Amino acid sequence: MIKLTPGERLHLARLALARTRRRALSRAMRTRALRWLAGPGIADELLIVPPDLRTPDPSLFEELAAGQLGLGGAIVDLNGHSPFALLPPSPAWARELNGFGWLRDLRAANSDAAYAMARRLVAEWVQRNALTFPRTDPHAVIARRIISWISHASLILEGVSPRAYEATTDSLGQQIQFLATSWRDAPAGHERLLTLTALVLADLCVAGHDRQLRRMQRLFGDELNRQILPDGGHISRNPGIPVEILLDLMPLRQCYVARGRAAPRALVDAIDRMIAFLKAMRLGNGTLARFNGMGRTEADALATVIAYDPAPDAPLPAMLQSRYVRLEHGGTVLIMDVGAPPPLELAGHAHAGCLSFELSVGTCLLFANCGSPGQAHEAMRAASRATASHNTLCLADRSSSRLVRARLLEKWAGAPPIRQQGEVRYGVSTSPEGSGVRASHDGYVKDFGPRYTRRLFISANGARIEGEDRLGAPSGTLRLNRDLPFAIHFHLHPDTLCRLGETAGTAHIETLDGRQWRFSAEGAALVLEQSFDYAHYSGPRLSQQIVLRGATPGESIVRWRLERADVDRET
Repeated sequence: MIKLTPGERLHLARLALARTRRRALSRAMRTRALRWLAGPGIADELLIVPPDLRTPDPSLFEELAAGQLGLGGAIVDLNGHSPFALLPPSPAWARELNGFGWLRDLRAANSDAAYAMARRLVAEWVQRNALTFPRTDPHAVIARRIISWISHASLILEGVSPRAYEATTDSLGQQIQFLATSWRDAPAGHERLLTLTALVLADLCVAGHDRQLRRMQRLFGDELNRQILPDGGHISRNPGIPVEILLDLMPLRQCYVARGRAAPRALVDAIDRMIAFLKAMRLGNGTLARFNGMGRTEADALATVIAYDPAPDAPLPAMLQSRYVRLEHGGTVLIMDVGAPPPLELAGHAHAGCLSFELSVGTCLLFANCGSPGQAHEAMRAASRATASHNTLCLADRSSSRLVRARLLEKWAGAPPIRQQGEVRYGVSTSPEGSGVRASHDGYVKDFGPRYTRRLFISANGARIEGEDRLGAPSGTLRLNRDLPFAIHFHLHPDTLCRLGETAGTAHIETLDGRQWRFSAEGAALVLEQSFDYAHYSGPRLSQQIVLRGATPGESIVRWRLERADVDRET
């Protein structure tokens, strides 16, 4: 880990001051004198019920009926007890349980027994949390619970006794009011946007809350513009977060239509930008490129949001603000990370993968970063964030971005944030022969001296990819006191087969569709090593990686080429 720079300490002080102000305002808003400004603490009538676009799992009812509950990557034996009475096996399990997203699963079971179970579990939660609610839950959990209860109001309220109806709606009203007074305390990033989304949704759907709508719309729009970049990416640089945001914003937009109101321009524009961004971040197999905390692509969720694309034939956007580059020719798609990590308070799950790339050929993923593991394998998250888990160069077994030592930052970011030293530069070129990108970063300059520069090129027919990885002085020449080892990693997707070639410095790759590729390199020794696909749907899975290993005295060049071996190629 590294210590904060003076500039970062000043940034941290400003964050702490802003947080103190927000908490003071939240405390003031929760006082009896000002609580009324947040709206009434009642929700006894719903005007509309928004749709839930997330894919349900009807088998959850059978699981509960059998006395088990699997959430957040963990399975718990209930042994006849309420899940709310048990000690959670993990924070992720507790978050999902108390967020009530599983109501969609019970609804999808489509049986009276499943509906009765949903109403019983909601009633149990209300009874257990009548006094302690809701200060024990994170803001994101409260927001998710509000959205879930409103979206499935007909399931949990229809046919219940007047007493149960009143208890549930009273609790919902109290949760909305609490969130309206305390949303400023939510962590920066997606969680804060989620809290404001829940509040705007509640103001649209719950009778008597219209008076707060205009103010909440303004706050929501400001936060949306702050987090969603002009190219549609999220400020965290995680390609998967826009999917989660869209699954909440699209039902919100439909609520405006149902109420006969014009949706805020910030909402409409953000939805369109995020959909375009997601299309640009898709590889040939339909998955999102795995950078900066992105794990397994939820195919159903991604397909759902892209189905709402208002301009399916529009050109893909240049991801200038998100700092990703997409090259595509002849069915070959390459996406490269050409940006530094996000701001420290949002970098708790960012990865040290600067200048890494992913590559698909046709519908097969060939080179893929290791990705982020699921909730059941949190212990592997630190390894997944390292530079060595990405398709890029690692110098002296050190990551290009370093963990920052700061207790408050770790608390706010949810994990130790990372910071990359120096600048990241890039440029894209096109010609009749194909397209290329040249990028460099200074992540190793301060500690070791060399700047890392990478050039990638795809031929016009997509059958040839060329790369050049260079270590050298930022200016002039560089000679180190000792040679430093380097490794350039090319992690293969688990579905590919790879073997070393008969000629030194070569390897043969076969993709799932039977296509043959030849990989060759000069300037470093080519070896085949074990790797992990951390983001595999079944959990971390063994895979292979091609590694180009060498040692640099300060300046080194490694050139490599990947080309189709089973068809005639253009030269």
